[in-house]
Amino acid sequence: MHSRHVLLLAALLPTVSLAETIEAQWGEKFSRNMVSSEKNLPDSFDPVSGKNVKWVAKLGTETYGSAAVVAGGKVFIGTNNGALKNPKRTGDLGVLMCLDEKDGHFIWQLVQPKLEDDIYQDWPNCGLCSPATVEGDRVFTVTNRGEVVCLDINGMANGNDGPYLDEGKHVVLPGQPAQEIDKTDADIIWLFDIISGAGIRQHDSAHCSLLVHGDFLYGCTSNGVDNTHRKIRFPDAPGLIVLDKKTGRYVARDREGMSPRTIHSTLSSPSVGEVNGRPLVFFGGGDGWCYAFEPLTAAPPAGEVAALKCVWRFDCDPSAPKENIHQWQDNRREGPSTIIGMPVFYKNRVYVTAGGDYYHGKPVSWLKCIDASKTGDITKTGEMWSFQMNRYSTSTPAISDGLVYIADCSGAVHCLDAESGTEYWSHACKGVIWSSPFVADGKVFIGSQRRDFWILAAGKEKRVLCSVELDGQINGTVTAANGAFFVPTMRSLYCISK
Repeated sequence: MHSRHVLLLAALLPTVSLAETIEAQWGEKFSRNMVSSEKNLPDSFDPVSGKNVKWVAKLGTETYGSAAVVAGGKVFIGTNNGALKNPKRTGDLGVLMCLDEKDGHFIWQLVQPKLEDDIYQDWPNCGLCSPATVEGDRVFTVTNRGEVVCLDINGMANGNDGPYLDEGKHVVLPGQPAQEIDKTDADIIWLFDIISGAGIRQHDSAHCSLLVHGDFLYGCTSNGVDNTHRKIRFPDAPGLIVLDKKTGRYVARDREGMSPRTIHSTLSSPSVGEVNGRPLVFFGGGDGWCYAFEPLTAAPPAGEVAALKCVWRFDCDPSAPKENIHQWQDNRREGPSTIIGMPVFYKNRVYVTAGGDYYHGKPVSWLKCIDASKTGDITKTGEMWSFQMNRYSTSTPAISDGLVYIADCSGAVHCLDAESGTEYWSHACKGVIWSSPFVADGKVFIGSQRRDFWILAAGKEKRVLCSVELDGQINGTVTAANGAFFVPTMRSLYCISK
């Protein structure tokens, strides 16, 4: 396993599936809060006896950062090609797998070879690390090759819909003969290459949970350092881009200069919330700043890429160095901060984790609560409270009934008061946590890299409902839909239902 170089893809993409409308926006409506309204979920299960285990589906050999997204009777999850669902698609491939929600059987898959130039752009065997976002009959994701793709939810079962018709070339490396496509392959509607189209260099992999808002898709670029870990090759590259969801046209980007201040990679994904009636898009930069942008209302003229208007910016670590930051690489005592988990909007506030990079930075992190109603540089005026955690954190917070649940890499899950930041309890899990807490039906769900999965009672009093050992590391976050919750491990996807 190459987890040393797989950059904490678990938290950026944490999740919850919604039942209808926009079914996979990763979190409660658009705020991307790790909370679901699902009811009647089991408070225990046993994979040995089969108690409350509806089905278990075989994934690849390594599943990082992605979580199951349920929509239209189908389940989507990113993994690698270790399961070899189609013997014609061999080798180290990134895979977005589509399964049947009823019994977990395989339906179709999107496959794509690894980037061939540099393993630090697309690490071997780590598969496809970006979760899906579903709207109607369209599935959006980012491939391991840094491509935003729009897919037909039914795959090739209803034919090859255009305008993209080169699926046979997409499943092989550039320059190789096209392969014959069959009904188990994905149907690509359109494709946008972030690497060439936006001028970026992704690091370790592409890791992005795409946000649908209006007519547009918002996503992070995964721009980061090169293989020396000392240089940003594209310092003018965007951290956040916007595409037309119908055509894939590149229409807008940030102009905040995040890239030169990025210590490792751009890891967070965007969210959105309505602040006093005004919608804002929130984004955690790889530079440790949290940003709020005005959402795009109309595309610019053809051939132009608009600049997103920044409403406010907040430095989550103002005492950290701001110049020549890569000289601090691997300094475990001091250095720049980064943001990995997604910002979550709740009652005119934004909650976001920030701190040292897991592999190359100081072992400290904070959960920051920010007043989302301000404007400009709000570093000195926008902080409502700050909670320091035990070590690094890669998680996205879950906020329910005035309580915030957040995890850190020491293996601790914390329950805090959303208004004041006061800690009510913490729980020590058995291993490092890369995933995010998920709240539904009065329960908190979380898994660790020691294979243990926990169900805790939501509320101010700590109560453990269940602890069970699964068949592999748990890097992704739980999702829930239609009376079931879904737990991904490195090799399997568990569907748990009464």
